[in-house]
Amino acid sequence: METTINVSGMSCGHCVAAVRKAVERVPGVVVRDVTIGTVVLDLGSASDAMSAVQAAIEDAGYDVVTGRALNIVPADVRESTSDA
Repeated sequence: METTINVSGMSCGHCVAAVRKAVERVPGVVVRDVTIGTVVLDLGSASDAMSAVQAAIEDAGYDVVTGRALNIVPADVRESTSDA
């Protein structure tokens, strides 16, 4: 399942590379894209992948943003609401 994660604390190319490297180390996760503030990935079927990705991002020194305004949103949900 493709998922977008919002990340705070990223401000440059080094941050993007550090987050990409951290997330790529999580077994069963395929990184699709990393930009300043956003990680798009495929979690596959690993049941604990999301918590492992969040831990990897936090261990790299960044924060996963959750809440009403920004959240971890599956791509299929994001796409279905963007046309409204």
